[in-house]
Amino acid sequence: MNLILLFLSIVLVNNVITSQFLGICPFLGVSKKVDTSVGMGVAVTFVLTLASVITYFVQMILVKTGTEYLQTIAFILVIASIVQFVEMVIKKVSPSLYQALGVFLPLITTNCAVLGIAIVNIDKGYNLIETIINGFGAGAGFTLAIVIFAGIRERLELSDIPEAFKGFPITLISAGLMSIAFLGFTGLIKL
Repeated sequence: MNLILLFLSIVLVNNVITSQFLGICPFLGVSKKVDTSVGMGVAVTFVLTLASVITYFVQMILVKTGTEYLQTIAFILVIASIVQFVEMVIKKVSPSLYQALGVFLPLITTNCAVLGIAIVNIDKGYNLIETIINGFGAGAGFTLAIVIFAGIRERLELSDIPEAFKGFPITLISAGLMSIAFLGFTGLIKL
């Protein structure tokens, strides 16, 4: 039961986008269309889950060798390697998605959500199963937020918006309102 609560907590209550404000760059940059948002969400979920698992074992090695101070560098190397792999797979499997994601795909490497979740897993002392669930849940929460936001942005394209708010201003206002909506889940789950 605790694992279900952990998953729901990271998806809804402690969402990396709406609550922790991590990964905002791809959130704002790739959320113009639902299709590309789903692709980015799946890619980030895969990277987050795999990075969480690998960094769990890397941290064990760092602790055994007394080199914990290399944690950030080691984690970034792991994340960069995973992102390169994902980029190659997407380029082969779906060239149109690869084109649509553009520069934001390799930027998953510097997506602070990926590194942040890997470090949170270590700091909270999660075991391997909890680490996997937290990493996957963070990716699912990222996907949920970016797809909902893409839907909002697609509808805004069809709306009559005052000239001063067109473009990025209405995007930021909408993101803020969406974050407020996610705040409604606060207090729902207490771990």
